[in-house]
Amino acid sequence: MDKTPAIATLTVAFFSFLAACTQDSGPAPAAVEAPAQALPAGEIMEAPAKDDLAGQVARMGAIGYSTGGAFSPDRARIAFVSNASGVPNVWMADADGGNLEQVTRSEDQIGNVRWSPAGDTLAINIAPGGGLNSQIYLMPANGGEKEMITAGGKVNNWLGDWSDDGRYLSFSSSAESENGMDCWLHDTETGENRLIVRNQGIGVCVLSPDNRFVLAWRMVSRGNTDLCLVELESGAEQHLTPHEGVALSQGGRFLDNETLVFATNVDREMLALARVHVADGIAGPLEILLGRDDAVLEGIAELADGRLLLNWNASGRSELAYFDPASGKMSPGPSLPAELAGAPEASADGAQVLFTISGSTVPVDVWRLDPGSGQFTQISRTPHDGVDLASLVRPTLKTYSAHDGLELSGWLYRPHGQMEPGPMVLSFHGGPEGQERPRFRATYQALLSRGISVFAPNVRGSSGFGKTFVNLDNGALRFDGIRDIAATTQFVTQVGLADPDRIGIMGGSYGGYMVMAGITEYPEMFAAGANLFGIVNFDTFFAQTEPWMAAISTVEYGDPATEPELLERLSPIHRIDRIVTPTIVLHGANDTNVPVVEAEQVVENLEVRGVPVKYVLFPDEGHGWRKIENRVTSDVEIVKWFETHL
Repeated sequence: MDKTPAIATLTVAFFSFLAACTQDSGPAPAAVEAPAQALPAGEIMEAPAKDDLAGQVARMGAIGYSTGGAFSPDRARIAFVSNASGVPNVWMADADGGNLEQVTRSEDQIGNVRWSPAGDTLAINIAPGGGLNSQIYLMPANGGEKEMITAGGKVNNWLGDWSDDGRYLSFSSSAESENGMDCWLHDTETGENRLIVRNQGIGVCVLSPDNRFVLAWRMVSRGNTDLCLVELESGAEQHLTPHEGVALSQGGRFLDNETLVFATNVDREMLALARVHVADGIAGPLEILLGRDDAVLEGIAELADGRLLLNWNASGRSELAYFDPASGKMSPGPSLPAELAGAPEASADGAQVLFTISGSTVPVDVWRLDPGSGQFTQISRTPHDGVDLASLVRPTLKTYSAHDGLELSGWLYRPHGQMEPGPMVLSFHGGPEGQERPRFRATYQALLSRGISVFAPNVRGSSGFGKTFVNLDNGALRFDGIRDIAATTQFVTQVGLADPDRIGIMGGSYGGYMVMAGITEYPEMFAAGANLFGIVNFDTFFAQTEPWMAAISTVEYGDPATEPELLERLSPIHRIDRIVTPTIVLHGANDTNVPVVEAEQVVENLEVRGVPVKYVLFPDEGHGWRKIENRVTSDVEIVKWFETHL
């Protein structure tokens, strides 16, 4: 029984800026077993006076996270990544959450951990300075010296997973590619790395249980992905998801040597459960097993009894279900402890399942599910010193119309007791194919604590609403996406949620682009802006971003080789002389996804023109903030900025 993780989930980190929330209190919590102990709190400033803005916001921003999770082969221990010490490192705990210990003490950020089938080795990836040039290491599971198995330098490497027999470790690397992330295998017996599948753009691979085939996931362009079955020895490929136009296929895994399951929206709107049989080395046709018109499939895990545990995204919230391939029947799964669950990771025997779980008022932590009893056990417990989680704000879902009648939606956060129109920040997610969902957002809660509402929309181009919607902002259609900014502002003011003279705008990555587009296209609309590592000039973005990022972005934004005029029109830098909005710009010096030149252009131009601008540069971060100290600084600066100007 193969338990390799769903491929392609790691790309989400590069395209999404964490977002916000849910319409009601959600389903009743599942049975929860309290953890044996909590993660230790990092060094946090002494409790400040209640009206001390910096102290109040800092306590919120200091709430960290724990993610991922990998079982030891005997299920006795669980390894995961947490930034409880201030920097993301590997931690371990018993299966009941007890005997917690920090395994690594890296000054650079660790992104993921995989436990070898033999149980004696951990595979980890470490990102120097927080950049994307992460390197992969092997280390003893009981602690000790780690050994780097990738080449180092500027090469990008993404950690995959172990083969069932533990001989091979898969990973993706740009080591021998001008514009892609190819699939590689590390052979633990010889110590050699072997290139197995070449990709234009990005790709991730997992091995079949007998090591004969590789299931290769490829991103042809953003919003368009494929799955291929590749014979390891000959390199012969079979295309599993042929389609016209665009379609997504993801989450692929081997149930056995002859059965593949994955999520796809080939010939349909929403991601559904699909299966392909392999007989005598030949892949059969794609077969849709189960789909929903109101939800997209985000995760699959195989259980000990042969059932599949499915994780659905229904209007932004996660819902679990069981599916029996033999009978074709789906039944409800256990209710989650919070609104969101990451991709499920089953133990080798399918008896237990790990999730990363979070919610609008619930920090990101690792949980274990016992499918037999439906009971969840919290493995990590992120400290929230000085913050009463019960006092935090849960949002409500609102729908409204765009200029062309398209239905848009967003999550509204209002300070407790606020009834009249007041100051509000519009927060645009990244991607562009990200989605605002009920994740824990310290920045939102910090703004709310200071009396500032937040509205977090899902404008056209967002994922989670079907294949058509996510592609409505490609190329020249992006001008309609920019018009959605005005439609969003009109909605919150016309229904009396926001004071039109006190509206701010913020976002990270592509959300930062929307900030810059908003304050250039609608210069009188916003009283303040916060641009976090956003694109402002597609010419410099395509020239200096990672080659694989450029390769997959030409359909989404435009091709610099054939559409330079379109990209010029879409670049806010060419209308920056229209900006009158006070703007704070935050960026990581080691960001190779959206290079720091994007921030520098904004700051330089606004300073020359005398527009109020503040520049916060993090020398030890890449695309987004992973270190608690920097997350605190970012939140304090953003909230100060909006409180001052709104």
